[in-house]
Amino acid sequence: MNRQGYMVPGLIVTKVGMSRVFLESGESVPVTYCRIDPNVVVRTKNKEKDGYNAVIFGTRPWVLKTRKGKEHTKFRTEKEWRVESLEGFELGKEFTAKDVPVQGMVTIMGISKGKGFQGVVRRHHFAGGPQTHGSHFKREPGSVGMREYPGRILRGHRMAGHMGTQRVTLNHRAVVTCDPEKGVIGIKGPLPGSRGMELFVTLESTVPSAS
Repeated sequence: MNRQGYMVPGLIVTKVGMSRVFLESGESVPVTYCRIDPNVVVRTKNKEKDGYNAVIFGTRPWVLKTRKGKEHTKFRTEKEWRVESLEGFELGKEFTAKDVPVQGMVTIMGISKGKGFQGVVRRHHFAGGPQTHGSHFKREPGSVGMREYPGRILRGHRMAGHMGTQRVTLNHRAVVTCDPEKGVIGIKGPLPGSRGMELFVTLESTVPSAS
């Protein structure tokens, strides 16, 4: 067991899309559905050799053949989670959606959508200037110049540039629904990334928080 009391510390999931779920009270809750392919225990780490206990999961395996005809199993995505004990994490063991408790709390980490080069209005929510005829200040960043000293633009100044493709971590998200047969779970609210992106879900606690 890990420190949260679960057998599995976390899982690698694939974002499917958004929908909504109606609770018993009639409230409509937005959820993001994620598909959980079998997470295979690829290897483990122990305190004696590595200084801490950890388990590494892998998903979407494929076979690689060498020139000598030998076959090696590779995994498209691998992720490491620390655990208190390695008991129950034998090599080759699989974990699926049935290991995720409903109404549990999770932390999700993923890469946000890439939006390319964007201006200050979209990237930093600048208000811009008036849109009336004759105005020469609409979606521009405004003055960025300096005086004679220091005579340069200070680091960290909000300007136009690349937007998105950043690591986003969301804490305390509730697992609203779970379908072990289809291997799909529904997590409350939007999640980072586009459809088909892989996310890392870490289990936190079993406190119900769907509303």
